[in-house]
Parts: sequence; C-alpha cells; structure tokens
Amino acid sequence: MAKLKVGLVQQAVVGNDKQANWRKSAEQVRHLAAQGAELVMLQELHSTLYFCQEENTDYFDLAEPIPGPATEYFAVLAAELNIVLVTSLFEKRGSGLYHNTAVVFDRKEGMVGKYRKMHIPDDPGFYEKFYFTPGDLGFEPIQTSVGKLGVLVCWDQWYPEAARLMAMRGADMLFYPTAIGWDMTDTPDERERQHTAWHTIQRAHAVANSVPVIVANRTGFEASPIDGDPGIQFWGQSFIAGPQGELLAQASSDKEETLLVELDLARTEKVKRIWPYFRDRRIDAYEDLTRRWRD
Repeated sequence: MAKLKVGLVQQAVVGNDKQANWRKSAEQVRHLAAQGAELVMLQELHSTLYFCQEENTDYFDLAEPIPGPATEYFAVLAAELNIVLVTSLFEKRGSGLYHNTAVVFDRKEGMVGKYRKMHIPDDPGFYEKFYFTPGDLGFEPIQTSVGKLGVLVCWDQWYPEAARLMAMRGADMLFYPTAIGWDMTDTPDERERQHTAWHTIQRAHAVANSVPVIVANRTGFEASPIDGDPGIQFWGQSFIAGPQGELLAQASSDKEETLLVELDLARTEKVKRIWPYFRDRRIDAYEDLTRRWRD
C-alpha cells in the first residue's frame, strides 16, 4: 500500500454521558471516512471527562471491560465504514485492576489488538497513578489491513525508548492518543515552552525512527472538581508528521477539528534507505540503557 489516507478527531468533552460522547465521535469519524480516510484515531479517554484531576474512587465506575459496550460500539462503526479505527478507554480488567487502554478495530474483523499505557504520570491535576496500573502487553505493534500500528498513549510520548521499540518491531506508523493541557496558573511563556517541548519530542520520534507520527489531543477547558484548583485547558494542536518530522497537518488550540492526510508510505521507505539509523546503531555499547541510572 503506497498511499494511505489517515485521519484524526480532536474534540472537547463536556460530560460523562458515554453514549452521547460516542455519537459525537462517530459523527466525525463518518465525516473523515466520507473523505476517503482508511484509518482514523480518536483522542485519549474520549468517552468521558478527564477524571484524573482528582483522586476519587467513584470514578472507577466509569471503567468497563474488554470486550464491553465501548468495544462493541466502535467495532460496529469500523465495520460500517470499512476503516481501521484506533480508540481509547478506561479498562476494567478486574476488581481493583484498571488500565488506560487503546483498542484497534480493523474493518469487519472487529477488535484486532490493544495496548495498555506503559508510562503512568502523577502530577497535580494528572493523578493517573491512582487509577491506572502500568501496561503489561509490552511495546508490540498491532497488525492491521493497512500496516503495523505502533500505538502508544499520552505520557508514553515523552519516552524515545517506547517509540524505538515499536519501530524495531516493524511499526509502520506511530500513534499517540493524548489528553494534555495547561494549568491555568501557568504564564504564557511557560505554556509556550511546554507545548513546544511536546511538539518537538514527538516529531523527533518520527525523525529518529523514519516513520510518520499521528497525534490526537483533546481541546477545551475542563474545570477541576476540587475547589480552588485551576482546571485544565487542553491545548489541542493535534498533528500529523511525516518520517522526517515534517509537519503535514496541525489543528488549532481551541477548536474541535478533524485532520486528514494522505501518507506516502513509499516515501517512508526511501527515507529509511537514505538515513539508515538502524544500521548504524551501536547496540554493543547501549547495555546501560536498561538500568534506572548510571551510578
């Protein structure tokens, strides 16, 4: 497959009505499919508000099993539109055991794979360690009818090791569903620094591994349920980059949007031949990378 039309959906979330949020997402997925998209990605935890702004055991009620209602809904959607669809959900694996999980559907084949978020943050307003157990499925690409998808999730985007391992297993593209934004007390300069770092690190994964990178982030303001906390202004700016980190499309910071790009996968192969990073890796000298720190 030399050409592939890839789309993503950038949305704001205003409540925890899953069915309403799924219908809203499905409308945009249908819009992209009507334009020829063969692969579409939704943002991280798109079924509900970003509940990790506080530690509250009641929010575990939002989780669901796999298979479950969300996987059934999006499997039907992917089959109806004859597309590959990358989604995200709060997975209930068992009582007291939960994951932040991306799920991939392949046309009429249904669910063909999942990835459980490996790197879990714990910062003010992003208390994810309270909710999510680190993933245990490894960095394994998911085989689909349009290629091998290296699906990672949000905080994973800061780790070159994760992108590298996906690429080393043959991922044709890297995908990052995310939910990241500004603390409203941050200065404009600090906001710019944070966003630029986020943008740069992910484009660098494209460069270092010679693969396209697709990033779907949420947008909109979500108030904190804790009195006095500033809430999060999700910064949107979802984007698609080519195998040399070139920016192919980018959404705004404050609007719900879709992006659609035709990727030239033959060009990706040419880039890998011109810049043979994997050939020149000094694997004989990297053993300390598996240590926490070089004491």
